[in-house]
Amino acid sequence: MARKARENFRPLNDALDIIDLGHQAYLPVLELQRALRLQRLQGSVTSDILLLVEHDPVYTLGRGTTSASLPLPLDELRRRGATVEEVERGGDVTWHGPGQLVGYPIIDLSRHREDLHWYLRTVERSLIDALAALEITAGINPGRTGVWTRGRKIASIGIHVKQWVTMHGFALNVDPDLAWFELIVPCGIQGVDMTSIERELGPAPGGSHWDAARAAVSQAFGAAFSRELRTGAPRELGPVASMLNPQGFVPGRSVAPQDLRPDPVRGNASPHG
Repeated sequence: MARKARENFRPLNDALDIIDLGHQAYLPVLELQRALRLQRLQGSVTSDILLLVEHDPVYTLGRGTTSASLPLPLDELRRRGATVEEVERGGDVTWHGPGQLVGYPIIDLSRHREDLHWYLRTVERSLIDALAALEITAGINPGRTGVWTRGRKIASIGIHVKQWVTMHGFALNVDPDLAWFELIVPCGIQGVDMTSIERELGPAPGGSHWDAARAAVSQAFGAAFSRELRTGAPRELGPVASMLNPQGFVPGRSVAPQDLRPDPVRGNASPHG
């Protein structure tokens, strides 16, 4: 009954707003997601949204994180130059940071299909299609959430859904320093080999695969969810955009991945998926 009232309250909008947040710290964007999810539920946000962002180094601990996935103490991860945050998404530990394109869909599944399995598979398919546009053949690994190519993991997915509105999302490795993943057991998968677009294709002729990856992901995501793309910072985001920085949105990249690398390991150290 409550869902029916919500549907009657919110007008139908078939657009997908692609919001490029540029380079941002993790926590302000997490709060932005929560605010937008609430606004989507209340009806003040009437379209689906895909936030795209590149974070400062951060390890996020999903609800399924186990001690076996953290060979180093959390304080040691912080000492290496990353923050550590516990979050409400499903799955295990993962890393976000420079060189990784992170996408946070704020989608009302009641406008699509109220089926979490369908949602996860559709996000995977959008990333597989985006990689195909970049000439990387990718697919799924049965029993594992995420996207893989040649036995290596190139994208991770971890979501949170409440009242059929989504938050959290996916992380596609474009050109990060993959050494950050060596400090954890990514997504709790022992022995996983993490890869990136740059590792698979080699250096981009123009210096970076970033712009091509961002465009491919946007197009593929819109197609997968049958939405018309709109880009920019919609007026409806204004009240919450200020929490990111005093100037609002900072589109594009503002830091190169090589500028933020994990401190070298001193001595031996003994669904996100």
